Amino acid sequence: MKPKKAVQILTALAEENRVNVYKLLVQEGKEGLSAGTIAKILEIPAATLSFHLSKMTNAGLLKSQRKGRVIMYAAKE
Repeated sequence: MKPKKAVQILTALAEENRVNVYKLLVQEGKEGLSAGTIAKILEIPAATLSFHLSKMTNAGLLKSQRKGRVIMYAAKE
């Protein structure tokens, strides 16, 4: 892994809510969870969670997939 990518990933995980989201999604596996379910489980406001999911997706930690009206998030392997 290149140092620049490592810094990007570590920066994305340098916040408690993001670590908790990532841990939850790793445990959930390939199917992942919807943003609403993540927010409910971790008790994070939707707007705050959206910000964190965006940061983590941009860092390459998460993948997202639209299923109807819902976006499912999962940890990248």
